[in-house]
Amino acid sequence: MSDPHSPHDPNISRADRAAEVTDATRADVALEGGSKVDPAAGARIVAPAPAPDEDRWRRALREIATGNAIISVLAVILALVVGAIMIAATDENVQAAAGYFFARPGDTFVAIWQSVSGAYASFFQGAIYNFRRPEFATGIRPLTETLTFATPLIAAGLGVALAFRVGMFNIGGRGQMLVAAAAGGYVAFAFDLPWGLHMIVALVAGVVAGALWAGIAGLLKARTGAHEVIVTIMLNYVAFYLVYYLLRTPGLLQAPGSNNPTTPAMKDTAVFPDLFGPAYNLHFGFLLSLAAVALVWWILERSSLGFRFRAVGLNPNAARVAGINVKSMYVTAMLISGALIGLAGVDQVLGTVTTGFSSGIDAGIGFDAITVALLGRSTPVGVLVAGTLFGAFKAGGFAMQAANGVPIDIVLVVQSLIVLFIAAPPLVRAIFRLPAPGARSAKARAPKKKETAA
Repeated sequence: MSDPHSPHDPNISRADRAAEVTDATRADVALEGGSKVDPAAGARIVAPAPAPDEDRWRRALREIATGNAIISVLAVILALVVGAIMIAATDENVQAAAGYFFARPGDTFVAIWQSVSGAYASFFQGAIYNFRRPEFATGIRPLTETLTFATPLIAAGLGVALAFRVGMFNIGGRGQMLVAAAAGGYVAFAFDLPWGLHMIVALVAGVVAGALWAGIAGLLKARTGAHEVIVTIMLNYVAFYLVYYLLRTPGLLQAPGSNNPTTPAMKDTAVFPDLFGPAYNLHFGFLLSLAAVALVWWILERSSLGFRFRAVGLNPNAARVAGINVKSMYVTAMLISGALIGLAGVDQVLGTVTTGFSSGIDAGIGFDAITVALLGRSTPVGVLVAGTLFGAFKAGGFAMQAANGVPIDIVLVVQSLIVLFIAAPPLVRAIFRLPAPGARSAKARAPKKKETAA
């Protein structure tokens, strides 16, 4: 009995035998200078040569160009360019030189350069380092101001970013900060406790208050399906008028003997200590924000809770099928988010405004945190960088206004433009001619060529 797989089996047709030989030859074909021979087709198939080192670097650059991080960087650059145009347009010297542009156009360009370079130089000196100071200790003070402004932005941005990762839009930062500030501030000025313990108790009171206030939105979403955007917006108003009432009521938050809606000064035993002495405003809250960055990173990237958070954020229906309690994740995420935003409120009360606060203690940080989370792509490290950048905007914006007369509103416009460009990645890619995500080079997309064998 003949082997059914033998090429001499009379039951196998000539066409089938040729196909088997072709398949076997293709499996064992030898590479000859980047090409291989197909004996059945009588043709030489040109295979791509092994990718050289340049291809690897080109591939890495393509991944960087199509990633989310480069979009954030380019969004900042575009916003600064538009800001430069606005600075030049509002400068009186530029306007005067533009009046005789066709007679001496060079004067207009010189005025534009002096206006824009002077404004951004003042921005750098007000946010990073002041070269006009003779000593390093005083020259570096602007950087500490940037970090001071960034401290509550980082904490609040982490809270918004964590909610984003679970698929929730927590825009109730203002209310959560107000409630946390009220709770932490009350403990800070109404109780007499030893140094250290007083600060810890006030800190815990504020963080817990912020968590519970945000937890209301998470609980309503889990139990009734109420949208967290609407609930958090309404809770912002509730918190504002509640705190305002407490500030107007003697014996609660209002300072004794005062008719103004402000609190008494925080007691020294509860105030965050300065990190570099009384000459700098940077306080212990900055270290707490750094610790919060590390904690959120560990939760999202290394813990089982973070895995469930990300699963719910990607697809809550699939997560539910996989056995994850989606409702519980909503409540837990909002509690943690509110605690982080509450930390920002405590930073304001115990670190920045220690002489007493009013209903404007949030200083718009609750809404700026949304921008920080978007710019940081909802990652802890990204939020740290974005929060520091926005802290530089705040510190440098005042320096530009004082030194060059640049309206502080231009800084707000630049921040808004950053959000606009981040929300429109196709626009940024079109301006800088970046490839779309997942796009390959023309060489990688080209099909294999066939050459007729000689």
